[in-house]
Amino acid sequence: MSGDAYDTLARFWELQNDGDYTKVVELFADDAVLVDPIFGTFTGREAIGEFMAKMNVEMKKAGASFRLEELAGDDHTVWAQWIATTNNGERTGVGVYRVANSKITYYRDYMNG
Repeated sequence: MSGDAYDTLARFWELQNDGDYTKVVELFADDAVLVDPIFGTFTGREAIGEFMAKMNVEMKKAGASFRLEELAGDDHTVWAQWIATTNNGERTGVGVYRVANSKITYYRDYMNG
């Protein structure tokens, strides 16, 4: 698959895999919305940046890493199936994203069980 949204999220996962979540902030639009199932909703790049800095700390404490299982999308929307591995085991989930002009405008994660 390819397209603007797909390419943007492929870059997102590449940056995220480095373990510094603040690197992905550049990919968000100024007025983006991020909905995390644990920490809540963050609106705007600044708030998302603060959340990503918190993720650096929280993920390190939890011994967490994410593994992308599948990425599918086009010019406007993408979904990503992932597995999170932590000190407590594995958990699966899906991220849903909207992109405009190579910037993420909406991102929501859903976790299974």
